[in-house]
Amino acid sequence: MKISFTGIDLPEGKVKYIDPILVELEKKFSPKKVSPFFAEFAKDSWDKAEAIAIHSDNLLDLLIVDIEKLETRIERTEDEKEKAFIKKCLAHLEKSLPLSDMDFPEEDTPLIKLLSPVSCKPTYVCPEKTPEVNGVIKNVLEKAKHSFFYTAGKPEVHSWLIKKGSDIVTCAGKIHTDLAKGFIKADIVNFKDFKDVFNLQEARTKGLVKLVDRDYIIQEGDIIEIRFNV
Repeated sequence: MKISFTGIDLPEGKVKYIDPILVELEKKFSPKKVSPFFAEFAKDSWDKAEAIAIHSDNLLDLLIVDIEKLETRIERTEDEKEKAFIKKCLAHLEKSLPLSDMDFPEEDTPLIKLLSPVSCKPTYVCPEKTPEVNGVIKNVLEKAKHSFFYTAGKPEVHSWLIKKGSDIVTCAGKIHTDLAKGFIKADIVNFKDFKDVFNLQEARTKGLVKLVDRDYIIQEGDIIEIRFNV
């Protein structure tokens, strides 16, 4: 995920997210390989970023870009639905709040894509000038409504970023397309349960591992193992 930052002191380039769950899984499995999540920080690159981290003192600079863009658009459009949408957005922006804090109905998605307000991107307003990097990443992921699931074993422990509310087949496809195509079922144990046992075998013995179908919605901290046939 590419994160643009403004008004705060952060390193540019790729930064590893220190995920406490991944750290604990590495201790349990002692794998040959560990694959963490990396965020990519870029200074003042709002248009090119997937998310934004901005100091509270600089927030108005971001919001003005959207206000000016939407005020120009509302004067030109003759579409009443679009006008109503813009008025709703402007009212929110005038409260000094980014549009990412609004709950848009699905029917507004085409208008968001058409108008592309910058602050519709997940925007974390940071109160500190020199924040802790891991904290910024965590807050941005929360704003973006993303979470992690994990695959774990002796060969590799891997964290996978996914949109909250994603189903298990979508998660399987993140790992490999064949896992989604040939999905049968999945074994799931959440880290909240797994942290108190020695290994997956003990988790199974204690009934902590559940077998789920393709409609299962992934929960934050789920460790998954896909059963598939291609």
